[in-house]
Amino acid sequence: MVRKWLKSHPLRALNADGRLLFVTRSLRLFAYGFLSVVLVLYVARLGLSETQIGLLLTLTLVGDTFISLWITTQADRLGRRSMLLLGSLLMIGAGVLFGLTGNFLLLLLAAIIGVISPGGNEVGPFLPIEQAALTQIVPQEKRTQIFAWYNLLGSVATALGALCGGMLAQWAQEAGMTALNSYRLEVVGYAVMGGALGLLFSRLSPGVEAISSPKQAAAFSPKKDWVGLHRSRRVVLKLSGLFSLDAFAGGFVLQSLVAYWFYLRYGVQPGTLGAIFFGANILAGVSALSAASLAKRVGLIRTMVFTHIPSNILLILVPLMPNLTSAIIVLLLRFSIPQMDVPTR
Repeated sequence: MVRKWLKSHPLRALNADGRLLFVTRSLRLFAYGFLSVVLVLYVARLGLSETQIGLLLTLTLVGDTFISLWITTQADRLGRRSMLLLGSLLMIGAGVLFGLTGNFLLLLLAAIIGVISPGGNEVGPFLPIEQAALTQIVPQEKRTQIFAWYNLLGSVATALGALCGGMLAQWAQEAGMTALNSYRLEVVGYAVMGGALGLLFSRLSPGVEAISSPKQAAAFSPKKDWVGLHRSRRVVLKLSGLFSLDAFAGGFVLQSLVAYWFYLRYGVQPGTLGAIFFGANILAGVSALSAASLAKRVGLIRTMVFTHIPSNILLILVPLMPNLTSAIIVLLLRFSIPQMDVPTR
């Protein structure tokens, strides 16, 4: 039975490039989770005020958005692998600069230009390019299942990163290291993982590059094309508007800010914070895996809608809980359903 299941598993449809993209996704999300638990704790220890922290996180996401838009819209022309390598360099740069300085203006520069994730979620140019490459190299009938596993492994990696990040800071402080230096150690580790990510991207084959033909070139002529969109423009713009509203609300509850809130409200230490977000991201990954089967029954759009509403209600309830235990339980319940919309997109 197990052997039969393994033989029919959708991941068996992946070629070498597909498997490598799964590895890069896992390493990147591990790095994001690793840093997100301590990021706000770190910059607070550097002496930044809450207003400065809010501005720093905002510009981090704004910078990632505009740099990512430019890189991803140029990827098919300049080369997907080259743009992924550029993203890795921006990730390294952000980690190095954050680790070397406490100067607010330099931190803002690193936040705007570099790639750093305050939420433990995907940022930067990586995801759209990887998804375009995967869509190209996997069978259409297995696409939703493969993206569900792609999201699951990313969530597991984020969870492990959060756990390791919290535990490492805790152990370093118990060994005599100051809290600031224990957090700085993780910022440097983030830069190192960005370097490893670049090495992996360099091993991708030309098979991940955009396939072009004279017919496709005519279809994407400047007169018809708008930021890479042509016949899909209306659908993409509608979905983008919806997801932009969702992301705007999500900006109020970035994982690093939620971790900081638990620290301020209940005095939760880094090791416990890592454990909380380990469980939360594992649940998020499992929820994404179940999206494919649910979407077959109720449809892609209904899956997105029917899982998002209760997820947001649970999120509203977290700060209303009377104690730490109940707040953690509601947070975990919330994380058990919000990622079902990702593979269905």
